[in-house]
Amino acid sequence: MDVMRAVDEGCGCGGGRLGAVADRREFLKGAGVVAAGLLIALGAGGGDAAAAVVQIVRGVAAGGEVRYPVPAADGASIDREREIILVRWQGKVYAFNLSCPHQHTALRWEAGDGRFQCPKHHSKYQPDGSFVSGRATRGMDRFALRVEGGQVVVDDANILRQDQDAVAWAGAVATVA
Repeated sequence: MDVMRAVDEGCGCGGGRLGAVADRREFLKGAGVVAAGLLIALGAGGGDAAAAVVQIVRGVAAGGEVRYPVPAADGASIDREREIILVRWQGKVYAFNLSCPHQHTALRWEAGDGRFQCPKHHSKYQPDGSFVSGRATRGMDRFALRVEGGQVVVDDANILRQDQDAVAWAGAVATVA
């Protein structure tokens, strides 16, 4: 069963950070649908993916950065307001733009496959944002981040694109215990 059918059938989440301001409300509503679907999908899967946690979070902005608690377990945390996905996976933390880099549709988590997928054109990504297949031509867009005092500090003003700065994109990861 496709738990994300509502997204596939036109949530209107085509704008995102890079789209028109008028689409923001629809994008955020779509992100809520994605988050709900992520929760359902992770509960229905098997293996490591099923053990992953998905939650809605709200970061605290401070001095041009956003702070989040370090996730306690593997999974995704979604900040709908800032359009950020915070992922903890196998001892690493990443911060991604919520939108697919191909046409900016909100991404979803495929629990059975342990990866992200775009519901619009089916581009697939590893939990670290690496591109697997589909119409996209690069990995998920990342934000620079660091771990400081039990918090993940994300620079949400600067989107890192794998095809424009591969070194910075690859370095946008933090190790956690």
